[in-house]
Amino acid sequence: MPSLVASLFGLALAASSPLDRLPRDLWSLAGAPSVVTAADPVTIDWRTLGGLNPNTGAVAPALKALNGQVVRIAGYVVPLDDATQEDAQFLLVPYYGACIHTPPPPPNQMVLVEMDGSKKVRLDLFEAVWLEGKLSIDVVESLYGTAGFQIKGLKVSPYQRK
Repeated sequence: MPSLVASLFGLALAASSPLDRLPRDLWSLAGAPSVVTAADPVTIDWRTLGGLNPNTGAVAPALKALNGQVVRIAGYVVPLDDATQEDAQFLLVPYYGACIHTPPPPPNQMVLVEMDGSKKVRLDLFEAVWLEGKLSIDVVESLYGTAGFQIKGLKVSPYQRK
């Protein structure tokens, strides 16, 4: 049976998709985006980023409203350079192992992150992280596939359930 998320957002995912094995706490962290003070990031989840149609490029209004806002999202890092354990640029994806196997995830499941001030962060493939930064809906080609978003990273911290 296809995942509920795939059904709801029309994502072309097979029943054996890695999303079916994704810990539910990473895929659905916050539900719909909430409005908070300007100093606080808006916690979003991968369903929110699913508001970008990978086939047409159409952007859902709730996602469009987040363009240029500081957001907080959980995911897994994928280094763009396999030889480094720290870097200021990497991909953020919703499940472990994305981008390493082919085909890569669709653009609405990949975020290109560049840390503010080129600040290097530890890149651990096996541990989920919280990422805070300024979201930009902007399709970018990377070594591992097309990312539908960029985030100017402000903070990376270990993932912990709320």
